[in-house]
Amino acid sequence: MQNKAIILQTGGGYDKVTIGSREAKAPVEGEITVRLHANSLNYHDFAVVSGMWGPIEPRIPMADGAGIVTAVGDGVTEFSVGDHVVSTFFPTWLAGEPLVEGFATTPGDGVDGYAREVVTTSINAFTLAPKGWSHVESSTLTTAALTSWRALMSDDALKPGDTVLIQGTGGVSIFALQFAKMAGATVIATSSSDEKLERLRSLGADHLINYKKTTNWGEVAREITGGRGVDHVVEVGGPATLDQSMLAARVGAHISVIGILTGLGGEVSIVTALIKQLRLQGLIVGNRSQQKDMVKAINANGMRPIVDKVFPLENIVEAFQYQETNKHFGKICLEM
Repeated sequence: MQNKAIILQTGGGYDKVTIGSREAKAPVEGEITVRLHANSLNYHDFAVVSGMWGPIEPRIPMADGAGIVTAVGDGVTEFSVGDHVVSTFFPTWLAGEPLVEGFATTPGDGVDGYAREVVTTSINAFTLAPKGWSHVESSTLTTAALTSWRALMSDDALKPGDTVLIQGTGGVSIFALQFAKMAGATVIATSSSDEKLERLRSLGADHLINYKKTTNWGEVAREITGGRGVDHVVEVGGPATLDQSMLAARVGAHISVIGILTGLGGEVSIVTALIKQLRLQGLIVGNRSQQKDMVKAINANGMRPIVDKVFPLENIVEAFQYQETNKHFGKICLEM
């Protein structure tokens, strides 16, 4: 059976985005078939689709997919027909320490992703979605939410009373705010927009800093903690923000180095990292076991994601162009 799919031609670029079809075979042992209903956009997807690092062969983009199980193969007990599910970023990394280098196994990059109506794949490519969430809401979890969850809960075991510094209002940062508040932490939030900062306050941010008006925001964040420094930084900016993040951090603090929004390289004050004995942890999303733990926590807590705007699947280029404006607050999604 042929099903509609977005096909990104070799090399990527908005002019290489086409609408085609892909056959979905019947599931065999260890596989499920999923009728997809939504995707969400991430910077990684933007890099692939825009051609920043386009595919070396035609590829179905999008790592984040959510939908309903329509068929199961022999021996499958984890899923049943009718289950609501969400994709995993690294289908081959099931648990434990990082095992994957690069994106060769990542849907939408090294292998075909979820900008399509139907997919048949390994059970390891999905987990159950949170109870009561729409498909659009569930599609926000794969990349942004799991990155934040791993950074705070797996790599650093965030504790009640800790202080977390987040940057901006993208998906990773807002999920970090929500998970931090779920754990009983204090959150310091930065943004270049006073309006967006007020929206972060409404989500529970305890302290707000406009980094355009306050260029020494790292020092200000440290002052907010009484001079001790923050326990954890969710660093999404990259080279141009890392020095301020290190200034904000306490001795022995954990800095999750996640994003490259300000570039791929630059000078970093190694002396600050040494003097403060900082733990800089580079990370790319997380494993399937961490995703299952995250969904359990969401079910117990009742949190909901922040979705800014939803586009039809066919308008995928328009969605990425909107992402480039940086006007969004939270996640941008596609719906089939």
